[in-house]
Amino acid sequence: MYLLVIFLPLLGSLTAGFFGRFIGYRGAAIITTVNVLLAAILSIIIFYEVGLSGVTCTIDLAPWVASEMFDANWGFLFDSLTAVMLVVITSISTLVHLYSISYMDGDPHLPRFMSYLSIFTFFMLMLVTGDNFLQMFFGWEGVGLASYLLINFWFTRLQASKASIKAMLVNRVGDFGLALGIMGIYSVFKTLDFATIFACVPHVHSEVFIFLNTKFHALTVIGLLLFVGAMGKSAQLGLHTWLPDAMEGPTPVSALIHAATMVTAGVFMISRCSPLYEYAPDALLVIAVFGAMTCFFAATTAVAQNDMKRVIAYSTASQLGYMFFACGISQYTVGVFHLMNHAFFKALLFLSAGSVIHALSNEQDMRKMGGLAKLLPFTYAMMTIGSFALVGFPFLTGFYSKDVILEVAFARYTFSGNFAYFLGSVCVFLTSYYSFKGLFAAFIAPTSIFRSSASHIHDAPIIMAIPLMILALGSIFVGYTAKDMMIGLGTHFWGSAIYTLPQNSVAVESEFIDQLQKFVPLVATLAGAFVAFFINVLYSGASLSYTFKNTYYGRRLYIFLNKRWYFDKVYNDFISYTAMNFGYIVSFKALDKGSLELCGPTGIAYSFLNTAKYISRLQSGLIYHYAVFMLLGLTLLVIAVSVWDFLELIVDIRILFIYLISFLFYNYYSKRISI
Repeated sequence: MYLLVIFLPLLGSLTAGFFGRFIGYRGAAIITTVNVLLAAILSIIIFYEVGLSGVTCTIDLAPWVASEMFDANWGFLFDSLTAVMLVVITSISTLVHLYSISYMDGDPHLPRFMSYLSIFTFFMLMLVTGDNFLQMFFGWEGVGLASYLLINFWFTRLQASKASIKAMLVNRVGDFGLALGIMGIYSVFKTLDFATIFACVPHVHSEVFIFLNTKFHALTVIGLLLFVGAMGKSAQLGLHTWLPDAMEGPTPVSALIHAATMVTAGVFMISRCSPLYEYAPDALLVIAVFGAMTCFFAATTAVAQNDMKRVIAYSTASQLGYMFFACGISQYTVGVFHLMNHAFFKALLFLSAGSVIHALSNEQDMRKMGGLAKLLPFTYAMMTIGSFALVGFPFLTGFYSKDVILEVAFARYTFSGNFAYFLGSVCVFLTSYYSFKGLFAAFIAPTSIFRSSASHIHDAPIIMAIPLMILALGSIFVGYTAKDMMIGLGTHFWGSAIYTLPQNSVAVESEFIDQLQKFVPLVATLAGAFVAFFINVLYSGASLSYTFKNTYYGRRLYIFLNKRWYFDKVYNDFISYTAMNFGYIVSFKALDKGSLELCGPTGIAYSFLNTAKYISRLQSGLIYHYAVFMLLGLTLLVIAVSVWDFLELIVDIRILFIYLISFLFYNYYSKRISI
């Protein structure tokens, strides 16, 4: 049963991928969806056995690498953390598969699309079930490959192709950091097995690396390198630029990437490595600061976006910031709880946005919507539930995790805790504003729909509606149902899956903070909703926002936020252009086509041929010419022998010889070589 959960999606993917032309798009859709559905049912059973009953299961499947002291096996670890991730991944993936059947109806390449979705699910399951870092890295790279294939599914679109390449390259940067971190782990622990490493952490917490004659705390360096990998996959500040561009793929892809797979991999890895991070407090400080800054950056950027899917994408980055700074203050359980809750309402938002886009003939600009509440009542209800859960409205799913994150940050009483609490509280207001702005602009404000789009507008068909209804129920009830079990005081749900040092636990203190602080998120949420209503509905006809954007500072601020804080421009101008310029001007033209060809076999061959041609002209057949050449040669030889010792004191003769040869023949052969 445990292995079937992992390999059922792989079986469905291979069937749809290799035999899709024979079974047809209906057969491919049914096989992949049924396989993932069976995996979801088995995941719920595993959740009962492992999570609720507290029976951890390990499976040693087969040897993988056996080389001297380095051993790595195909092994699977099923503990409480894995059980939670299995339920989230398989349930969301099942609903996305079902949604895609209707959303992608009519696409001639539906079998390929369903195959990619299933292989994405398989690699994510491999990532969360691996019992060693090498197997986790296998799944880590696999989800990167699957995301490239899915984002680039419509490969004839230039923007989709560029977005997929960007996602792959940015993630390579993070994956390089993760690979270095895994090498560092092996250097210190001499193994990559989770159980062995985490058991040995207290005994090696004072180990150091010596680099450039400087000592560095080994666990801190390892923790930071692992965090670089998490930054790439989970789109934290610096390696976040691929995430909004990933919207070029079909909407179900966006829902799967942003809700249940890929972007959650970084949070999972940090939580899995909690025993290691507890002994690396400096690494935790960096994680908390970066998480808070990412939360603020993404929220401010989302405020100035007009593309519906792009707003939700930046919302994902902002919520991931919440999860990371929760982990950075040692509250891993709260971060994973928010990860689970976020999966339901973020999938609901993306799939509801896909329903709107599907109804409006692929229109994504919110400025060209409006008045959809009467035309799409079901989608409006689903979008409203998702938005309320996202902003943390009381008693919905997001409320039970986001508010707790802010409370434990306030109760931390450290720089990282106060910094995260301040930015997190500001982001509550911003999240409320852009969520309700999208809701009002698309459904409440006066309509701006083109007549061609409105002529055949339709609400979600039944196959698209069923996943939305299930996700809506999750967005309402999951947080309330699981709160006491997962983050309640004294709960034994997590067992040994997540470890926190006693001095880093602030769960009790967060229950007794000032009552005023607990009302801050609610006040910020209501304020953001009121401002959004005031600007986008009450005074939409007066164009209040347009008037503000026409002022000097308003225009500057809007451009700054709309252009994503100019991160892409800085990367393009100072990194990408410099690298491409070096690759073409220096590496290709000057070295490959210049020096290497000049001094290589081709250049030497031309040198000898040309030299022989000019020497042959000296053979005039006249004796006195030969006598003069012999005299000149003898004179030069005497001079060279006389000054040889003197030249050796000034310069290396070999370098002088190379210089003279290059100087004499460069002009002749540079014309023959195509530069």
